[in-house]
Order: sequence, then C-alpha cells, then structure tokens
Amino acid sequence: MNAPAELQPVDRPVPLHHSVQAALRRYIVDKDLRAGDPLPSEAELARRLGVGRNSVREGVKALESLGVVEVRRGAGVYVRAFTLGPLLENLPYAFGQTLQEVQDILQIRQALELSLIEAALKRATVEDVATLRRIVAAMEIKAARGQDFADEDRAFHHALFEPLGNAMLLSLLDAFWHVFHQVAGPARLETQDPMKTWQDHQAIVDALAAHDVLLAKQRLTEHYLGISGRLRERMGGAGAASAGQV
Repeated sequence: MNAPAELQPVDRPVPLHHSVQAALRRYIVDKDLRAGDPLPSEAELARRLGVGRNSVREGVKALESLGVVEVRRGAGVYVRAFTLGPLLENLPYAFGQTLQEVQDILQIRQALELSLIEAALKRATVEDVATLRRIVAAMEIKAARGQDFADEDRAFHHALFEPLGNAMLLSLLDAFWHVFHQVAGPARLETQDPMKTWQDHQAIVDALAAHDVLLAKQRLTEHYLGISGRLRERMGGAGAASAGQV
C-alpha cells in the first residue's frame, strides 16, 4: 500500500499592491526614467495594469515611502533621485532591539571608522582639527560635571569623517549611532566613565593632529574596546537576570 502523500503548504497569492509596486519599478527601469520624469496618471496606471485605483494608490504610496517616487499634489507622480535616505531613516527602527544587535552594530561602526580613518586624516585641515578640539573641550566640561554628552559624541564622530565629503557615509554612521543609543537608554555605554571617554576622544584628536595614522587607529580601537567591554558587562548582567527569573 502506498504511503499517503504529504500535504504541502499552499502558496499564498502576492498582495495586489505588491504586484503594482513591482510593475511600476519595472516600468521605470524599462522606460529608463530619470529623476523628475512623470509617471502616467493614476487612472491610466489602473487601466494599463488592470487593477483598481486603490491598489495603484497603495503601490505608489509604498514606493513613495521608499524614496522611489514622489507625489506632487495636483501634479501627479514623479520619479525621485536615488537616495539611501529612507532606508537609513528606518534603520534605527529595524534593528537595535536586543543587546546582541547593538553589539553587532557597534562592530560595524568600528570596522567602518577604522577602515576610513586614514583617508579622513589625510584630508583633515587645521580647521577640521580645531572643530574636533572644540567638541572635545565641551565633552571635558560635561565629563567633569558627571553629565552625559551624547550630543557631543555624535558631533565628534560626524566631524571626524566630514573631511571625506561622503554624505552617505555620514548618514550611515549617524543611523548606527542612533540605533546604539536608543537601546543604551539613560545609562549611556559611552559615558558610564565620562572622564575616560573624554580622554579617549582627546587621544584620537591628538593622533589626528600629529598625522599619525597608526596611532589614530590604535586610539580609535581602544575607544571601541572600552565600549564593547561595557556592553559585554551589560549583556552578562542581562543574562544573569534572565537566569534568575527562570
């Protein structure tokens, strides 16, 4: 007797507005549309695609949220210039819900900064170094008072790589910074030892001013090792707390 055939999961149909999105993407590519070029009207899109206008509207709205198109009220739908902005803006909400994710993001931040610090050092001007020193001076004042200086920390890492003129990089580093700090909460991992953290940043600037690439990488690595160590302590504490609740 033959064994009964196993039941297989039924393929679920793709939501209609997802199909509309895919069709509009293909249309933009096939027609080689550029930023500022218009798409057909909503009614015309519905007619050509053979769907209702509501499905077209939902598909367009999704593409707008991704930065693919823009809807100009009373004028229609237009192709937008490509940008990672929407993706980077949503990154803090997609990751960073657990300490392990924060550790992963911290590792990416460190790798990015270490790989680019030499190029940033070569392009840094006297004015760039002066800007970093002003930020570090503000850190010192707050550190001496035992105050949090998250804003200055964000400004420091932004200013450190601004000489590269890479807006996408700055947006990416900023997004990673936000993810890291949204989980860290009030007990900032980077400022649990304010004076030590200030000294780390001061040492990075000194290495930059001396045009010492190896020293700059060493100081940056030491800074991230300190943060990683505090994060591991928190992860261990969280694990112990969870074990105690079992």
